[in-house]
Amino acid sequence: MRVGIIGAGSIGLLFAAYLSRVFDVTVYTRSQEQAAEINQHNVLLQSGTEETIAKVKALPIADWQGSEALTIIAVKQYQLFSIIERLSQLPSMPENILFLQNGMGHLKLLDDINTSNLFVGSVEHGALKENPYTVRHNGIGTTNVAVYKGDPGFLKMFVLAVSNVFPITFHEEYFAMMEKKLIANAMINPLTAILQVNNGALIDNPFYYKVLQNLFSEITAILNLEHPEGYWEHVIKICKKTRDNRSSMLKDIEAKRLTEVDAILGYLLEEANKQGKKLPQLETLYYLIKGIESQGVVI
Repeated sequence: MRVGIIGAGSIGLLFAAYLSRVFDVTVYTRSQEQAAEINQHNVLLQSGTEETIAKVKALPIADWQGSEALTIIAVKQYQLFSIIERLSQLPSMPENILFLQNGMGHLKLLDDINTSNLFVGSVEHGALKENPYTVRHNGIGTTNVAVYKGDPGFLKMFVLAVSNVFPITFHEEYFAMMEKKLIANAMINPLTAILQVNNGALIDNPFYYKVLQNLFSEITAILNLEHPEGYWEHVIKICKKTRDNRSSMLKDIEAKRLTEVDAILGYLLEEANKQGKKLPQLETLYYLIKGIESQGVVI
């Protein structure tokens, strides 16, 4: 089966490295230069002390025709607008599309995509792009996937096919799955970005841990979670599994890129506004991140 991966950041390269063990993978890059680097070196996967080379084809996004059996969209949430516009220009709409973005702000963009099967996922792995063709797997977690619209048959087949090489978990209901990851993103990403610490510091430092608890109290109040203890345990589990990883938001700040704060905290603040509630701590984090972005972002 042929798989196309849109985006060659840390997650795109990570998926390419593992999925190429099962499928024929093509990565679509933003630049011709990165595509040339990948075609020359393939994708180098670093995990612990091991290095493996994954044979992957690369093309610039301008050459994407959407002809693969599965298309995985692994770009930042704010980059989706151009990808969705490109979808409308393809000769034929891809039949199976999997979106892998942080937060939940992008879900409202998916309703207008006219394809047979539309899937969403959340990634709990720690990954760092070392150079245009090298990715380091810092924390082994899982990828959670669910059907946004369409038939689950293809997605279940895909999950089963990769089960021996890359952990992917199928969920029957997408909203609860995405909400669970949203909570983790809203607590871990902005804090680590502002404090400039690895994920593990949030549970190792007792003062940071207290802030984490306070943020969780605000989030549970707005989302009306029935069993909040499970969500809390999930956040702590991610912090432990990705202890040495730097969050995507922290890496964006360090690279002077736009963050996904609008898709994460922005979504929660919109929900709070609908309910006439205030989230002072989350709002403070939101404005701090936006303030850092305003100091100079290089796209």
